[in-house]
Amino acid sequence: MPPGKVTIQFGGRDAEAVLVEVNQASEKWNEYFLDDGSTIKMKLILKKVLKVENEFDGEGNPVYVMQSTNVTSVSAPQQLRKKTP
Repeated sequence: MPPGKVTIQFGGRDAEAVLVEVNQASEKWNEYFLDDGSTIKMKLILKKVLKVENEFDGEGNPVYVMQSTNVTSVSAPQQLRKKTP
């Protein structure tokens, strides 16, 4: 198999895919303010993008398979935090 190509499971079958490098990214935090005074911050970090060869969506766009991870941060008011000895 040529470099950068892999075989993945797609639609219940083996499919060829090619690794596509990300050349620019903007990974911003989403912030959620809870009724108890806590703030949760989350962002998605894209790890890998694969373009499935010869597969297209209903609008003719190529199909991509992405691997990602979520990063989270919680900031709670002092009264909600565990008391330390």
